[in-house]
Amino acid sequence: MPESLDDAQVTALIDDFIDNGFVHVPEAFPRQVADACRAIMWPDTGCDPDDPSTWTKPVVRLWHYAQEPFRAAANTPKLHAAFDALVGPGRWVPLPGLGTVPVRFPSEDDPGDTGWHVEASFPGDDPDDFMGARLNVSSKGRALLVLFLFSDVGELDAPTMIRVGSHLDVARILEPAGEEGLSFMEAAHRAVPATEHRPVALATGRAGDVYLCHPFVVHAAQPHRGTEPRFMAQPPLYPKEPLRLERPDGAYSPVETAIRRGLGR
Repeated sequence: MPESLDDAQVTALIDDFIDNGFVHVPEAFPRQVADACRAIMWPDTGCDPDDPSTWTKPVVRLWHYAQEPFRAAANTPKLHAAFDALVGPGRWVPLPGLGTVPVRFPSEDDPGDTGWHVEASFPGDDPDDFMGARLNVSSKGRALLVLFLFSDVGELDAPTMIRVGSHLDVARILEPAGEEGLSFMEAAHRAVPATEHRPVALATGRAGDVYLCHPFVVHAAQPHRGTEPRFMAQPPLYPKEPLRLERPDGAYSPVETAIRRGLGR
């Protein structure tokens, strides 16, 4: 696995990210680290990896993991170089571990969580009200959405669906709401129909791959129609300082540049 990214890879990474709203980083962390992480998570699912008859739910949500294999996965030189390239050196907080891990099992049942949406990034009036969490045009509280693949994910294995270029539409939707922004539900109600024209990409790949997504990208889960459970973490990358859409020195990060492009600046 390459240790980091060369100049040509960084340039391609930035261009694709601004245009499409996401980039696929193959072999972002070692496959053996992904294997070690799955070994830690399997007992928490309440299922037997060798007995599909125990896989009775379409999705099982696991919570924060900060053991050494997870920290290693989140902090490789290759990922740090990508974070620097997209968010800016010194402008992001290193990941101490990984957040929610939805484990999706092969099932004909509706998992009940497959709606198109944009991630919220800061709490509303009630911090315990998930649906009331908010997002605004300067992406307060989130620099990136990061998808860590801990298992191989093919087209039938419930890969996350991404509307390519939808981050540009969402920037325009959020701008009139100012710093207060929109709630999770308000944003979904406006962004989902506004981005239906966008093509859809699937976050497929090998264990150890990572997808780096713009905070405004419209995405959705889907049912698992394959044969092997899918393990994926989806933490936010937090900004060390607020994103800024007006910089006197013009030193915009690609995350900021994409928002500005969406706003026609």
